[in-house]
Amino acid sequence: MSNSEHNTLTGHDGYVLDDAPHLSDYIPNLTTYPSPLHDYHSYSIVKYVAMEHFVDADVSVAQEIVVHKNGPRGTHFRRAGPRKEVYFEPENVYACIVTCGGLCPGVNTAIREIVCGLYYMYGVCKIVGIEGGYSGFYSRNTIPLTPKVVDDIHKRGGTILGTSQEEGGQDTDISKIVDSIQDRGINQVYILGGDGTQIGASMIFEEIRNRGLKVSVVGIPVSVDNDIPVIDNSFGFDTAVEEAERAIDAAHVEAESTDNGIGVVKLMGRHSGFIAMFATLASRDVDCCLIPESPFYLEGPGGLFEFIRKRLAENGHMVIVIAEGAGQELISKSLSGMNKQDASGNKLFQDVGLWLSQKIKDHFAKSQMDITLKYIDPTYMIRAVPSIASDNVYCTLLAQSAVHGAMAGYTGSAVGAVNGIHAYIPFYRINESEKKVDITERTWARLLSSTDQPSFFNSKDITAQTQQHSSNRKLQ
Repeated sequence: MSNSEHNTLTGHDGYVLDDAPHLSDYIPNLTTYPSPLHDYHSYSIVKYVAMEHFVDADVSVAQEIVVHKNGPRGTHFRRAGPRKEVYFEPENVYACIVTCGGLCPGVNTAIREIVCGLYYMYGVCKIVGIEGGYSGFYSRNTIPLTPKVVDDIHKRGGTILGTSQEEGGQDTDISKIVDSIQDRGINQVYILGGDGTQIGASMIFEEIRNRGLKVSVVGIPVSVDNDIPVIDNSFGFDTAVEEAERAIDAAHVEAESTDNGIGVVKLMGRHSGFIAMFATLASRDVDCCLIPESPFYLEGPGGLFEFIRKRLAENGHMVIVIAEGAGQELISKSLSGMNKQDASGNKLFQDVGLWLSQKIKDHFAKSQMDITLKYIDPTYMIRAVPSIASDNVYCTLLAQSAVHGAMAGYTGSAVGAVNGIHAYIPFYRINESEKKVDITERTWARLLSSTDQPSFFNSKDITAQTQQHSSNRKLQ
């Protein structure tokens, strides 16, 4: 969808509504029906006390809440939630759920709550899961989903539907997927996955719209890396930070138990260092945190080796946390696999944790200084655990918002919290960039203060970073 085709509405004082697509945008004269929630018992207390439990069509959520008093009101998104009227009769709904990409804590919870939301709130009985990711639409079986089937799946990690790494990449046949949706009579599609998955979801929506089908496509972004733009956090992120902190605790115990002990912990974060940053802030036992957004160097004055030597002299031990995407530019391009890609088209990274550990060992061996280094990589343990309480709550709210949106006819959008309020965000906004740690803002400064590590930056680097983030804000 080109910029000219985006559903944007402007109002007074610089107000811009970046609206979610709706079935009525391309299908004329659609019939609407009173929402089953009018008589749903769980909403009765809200109805009688607050007098209204439906979201008004004109209510929106601001992308930026910190603004200058003389500045424009800025971009807003359609607020998520139940509407007074729906565009589907519950008995005619045939919904499907598909999960793609890497594992993430909370996926099963989201599946469960989509099923229960459709079944209990709207009376939808025909719900299936697509096995094995996007290719499952045309190459695998479906799994009937009922509240009984999904009753306890939130207690397990992973996804009961299975997944695949194609995530809507070059091997995904969008036409065949939509053929399958059309042939089966599916009219609501719920898609859980990361940035590649949501790109695929956008392509599926576009093909459905081009065919004029009455099918709602709603995405729930999934990323432990927390690199999805616009939304506050991706679900599973809180769980990942908590589990990462356990790994840091273990590294700290190992490091402080020996003279000149060094613990190196590699955490997830191909392009965004949020897990490493927040786990470091939560732990308070980390001496140095290295993320993709903040380049570092090893040798010479102000380099990492000099800092390690200084910290060992001060404390006798230290802990280093490194995100998987950090330091990739330092790893020799001659190493095999540097230019290989996975099934989603993502560049395959070298294990920077192993590389850094070996570099540290070699450096101190040359200077004849004895160290004891322990390397911990908890990546797959973190991805596979069940979600903690805060993520379970978040998944529940996301799933219910997705169901309300699909029943109300919204499509071509993802659901997420924006400044704490759930909103429907057009796919193109979710897919236009990756959210990254802004090292020119306060959270990174707080981390540097916590660890007392060098920034490894010079003034030219900082100026370039500031200009880049300023440009990104204008795009958003």
